[in-house]
Amino acid sequence: MDKKRTVVPLVCHGHSRPVVDLFYSPITPDGFFLISASKDSSPMLRNGETGDWIGTFEGHKGAVWSCCLDTNALRAASGSADFSAKLWDALAGDELHSFEHKHIVRSCAFSEDTHLLLTGGVEKILRIFDLNRPDAPPREVDNSPGSIRTVAWLHSDQTILSSCTDIGGVRLWDVRSGKIVQTLETKSPVTSSEVSQDGRYITTADGSTVKFWDANHFGLVKSYNMPCNIESASLEPKLGNKFIAGGEDMWVHIFDFHTGEEIGCNKGHHGPVHCVRFSPGGESYASGSEDGTIRIWQTGPANNVEGDANPGNGPVTGKAKVGADEVTRKVEDLQIGKEGKIGEKDNAADA
Repeated sequence: MDKKRTVVPLVCHGHSRPVVDLFYSPITPDGFFLISASKDSSPMLRNGETGDWIGTFEGHKGAVWSCCLDTNALRAASGSADFSAKLWDALAGDELHSFEHKHIVRSCAFSEDTHLLLTGGVEKILRIFDLNRPDAPPREVDNSPGSIRTVAWLHSDQTILSSCTDIGGVRLWDVRSGKIVQTLETKSPVTSSEVSQDGRYITTADGSTVKFWDANHFGLVKSYNMPCNIESASLEPKLGNKFIAGGEDMWVHIFDFHTGEEIGCNKGHHGPVHCVRFSPGGESYASGSEDGTIRIWQTGPANNVEGDANPGNGPVTGKAKVGADEVTRKVEDLQIGKEGKIGEKDNAADA
């Protein structure tokens, strides 16, 4: 009997409260990036490959429930319990705009063309903000049947997906008409929804079930019962042959997409897992937990080097897996300011 290989994750410290959302950027010329939302009110940006801290977005006054990066990872957005969604410069860390709401914002998403920001929350209203005219009033779609938990774009920004906090199902909205065109039925409220990188599948987690839907014809493709209540699930983006799920048992489970068989289980978190996401290349995946940490796990037989990623309050530990060739140009153009914010390199000395 083969001895099981122990997967040792990169552990990313820095948040002081539970981590409730994670989002990977697509692969950019500067590499790829990971943004995290936490109840500590301060979203954090990291190098997606190494987990090293790049900077913290400071300005929210309440728990941050959702975060995302645009296609080029040049701007970030976050939705918060302080009744606002904020737009950030992901290079300098500056707040570009604050979109005020009348209640908690639970979810936000950039459109594929990066010109629009979609938000949803306790108000039961989907709002679409034009980022080219941030001061203009948003377009509102206000007939959601319940408090909105997740939102996403699909079909080249022609369709919006939303799920509710207290009602089962995923609703698909036609952006032009503002009407629900389809409802994907689930027994329990959907706590996680993800559109696959190739646009073929919608992955949902509801209660103790993970489902995969055809994103074009909306039929149910696969449905698997999980070993516990699952809060988040993510499909491997390149081969689509496996998926991960995390929830109340504190473990990150890996399953075969075609059979539903559990093929791996990663233990390490000390609290329920609130969010899991695959990196854009599928070579690793991240999990965020009630314990305030993010763990980045290697998918393949990569050399798993034990150690913490740079937490943002000290130097990179000698054990962290960092190579000189992995340092991106984007990181080189930044320096960490005294207050822990992202600061642009001061060019005055060169003048």
